[in-house]
Amino acid sequence: MVKVNEAGWDRIARVVLGIVMLVLGWGGFVGGWLGVVLQWLGFVPLITGLVGWCPLYSLFRFQTKSA
Repeated sequence: MVKVNEAGWDRIARVVLGIVMLVLGWGGFVGGWLGVVLQWLGFVPLITGLVGWCPLYSLFRFQTKSA
């Protein structure tokens, strides 16, 4: 089982950021290569926010969630 290393505010911010990025990319608000980047990179904060675990936080032994 994966240990949660994100606080509630961090998870909410990631989910909102991911949704905004996906809407901008897939909704056609941003075009060209930047739109494609937003289309795919938007899944990263969305998924890490939903799961509550960030691999970079684990790599650097950092967490926003209090023990």
